[in-house]
Amino acid sequence: MSDRTEKLNLALLNARKGGHLSECERSRQTRFRDEEEYAFASEISVRFLERRDGTTLDRVICSPEKASEFDELAERLAPGYTSLQYRWAALGLRKRKALKPEQMSHVVGSEKVKIDRVEDLVTEEVTVNQGLYVFTDSESKKTLYVGEASNLRNRLRKHLEHSDNRWLARWLWEHGTDEIWVELHELPHSTSKKVRKALEYELIHSRQPEFNVLGR
Repeated sequence: MSDRTEKLNLALLNARKGGHLSECERSRQTRFRDEEEYAFASEISVRFLERRDGTTLDRVICSPEKASEFDELAERLAPGYTSLQYRWAALGLRKRKALKPEQMSHVVGSEKVKIDRVEDLVTEEVTVNQGLYVFTDSESKKTLYVGEASNLRNRLRKHLEHSDNRWLARWLWEHGTDEIWVELHELPHSTSKKVRKALEYELIHSRQPEFNVLGR
């Protein structure tokens, strides 16, 4: 039943995009008054699902299971809003071209993608394989730092003990880690360092992290 629902929802969405629902009144895009308070959570949630499942925003919204998971993650990041608000914000970000594409992730997919609050992260359980990582702060609604590593566990431990990026280290020291989240992308063993750096560069370009973009 869920597959049929997803296909029906996708067909309706595509029909609307193609202008085949012209008899239905189309209103100008609405933005909720306090959208800036949770749009960041919508962005992080949809990007997480896109990379983990190799999917798209349309499929996330149209699939009952993925839409529910999207809502739950957005709720964890920015509690207190409705499913409609989270989903509408994600669609609005794409319409305003604020969801920059991450095309390389479709070429070199991650073997595993997970996201955790730093406070809940058990570093001993983090993979020792290579990959990418993204620090975000749900309170300030900022992506803080993007990095790549040949050993994710060692790299994460170093950041949390005393980051070698002094601006990130200062942020963690001043603000604590209560609202800091880390997204981990475990890459295939065959991924070269050159490709890993290219994937990191793409993430920096799309996520605009505070302490990479400013050259810090």
